[in-house]
Amino acid sequence: MAAYIGGTTGFGPPSWTTATRPGSPVNGQLGWNSTLGQLESWTGSQWQQITSLLYSVSYLVVAGGGGGGANGGGGGGAGGLLASTSAVTGGTSYSITVGSGGTGVTSSGNGGNGNNSVLTGIATAIGGGGGGGAAAGSSGGSGGGGSSAGASYAGGAGTAGQGYAGAAGVNGVISGGGGGASAAATNGNGANGLSNSISGSAVTYAGGGGGVSGGTGGSGGGGAGGVSGTANTGGGGGGWTGATVGNGGSGIVIISYVGTQRGTGGTVTSSGGNTIHTFTSSGTFTA
Repeated sequence: MAAYIGGTTGFGPPSWTTATRPGSPVNGQLGWNSTLGQLESWTGSQWQQITSLLYSVSYLVVAGGGGGGANGGGGGGAGGLLASTSAVTGGTSYSITVGSGGTGVTSSGNGGNGNNSVLTGIATAIGGGGGGGAAAGSSGGSGGGGSSAGASYAGGAGTAGQGYAGAAGVNGVISGGGGGASAAATNGNGANGLSNSISGSAVTYAGGGGGVSGGTGGSGGGGAGGVSGTANTGGGGGGWTGATVGNGGSGIVIISYVGTQRGTGGTVTSSGGNTIHTFTSSGTFTA
């Protein structure tokens, strides 16, 4: 437990385990916790780890997909997708919001936009645009497809850096597919999403929903005409077929960092030397 002082090799603080911490520490008392592998100091009420408070994480934030539209309805756009790295501060809590998918409609109007997914202070992914119902598709993370009922309605716009536009509907022929994370939709099929391996294996997220008249869903959870997007992929819902309509798929938030577990929150797994926190519903990540 004693400190070490070497004339040419530096200073080493006292060392202890979590179980053998000093019983009556004074404010500012400093030592190396060999259990945690971190330098820590007594604050007057608790031991605070002060070594490497800042560390880098990778993240994937996918919003909820848009719902399919009614009346020759277009497919819902995929939820916005953001994937990058950021520094986090050890001991700090980061609120996580996992956006739900937008509701498809069968009576009239556009499908509902998906809801945003948020890693507070770091990233906000925008919910996918609802598919058009006798109207243009709505804008969102990716845009919803336009309707084909009575006119050739335009697709909705996507959000730069998160997703792409939906396709226009062709009057009386086919409703537009929803945009996806990898490309704009160009016809009645939903555009494809993007593959990401943050979970430890390659998974495709944020595919657009298909328009009616046989439009297929994009890879990454997009629903075909009348079919809902896949949960926790941010896939768009398929447009109304006259019998069924697709809801957007819910989003997801995943955080990964190198080494053994440092943070808490979500479902914790490990792969390839990384610790992974997966949130399929809202919660808190404490770094």
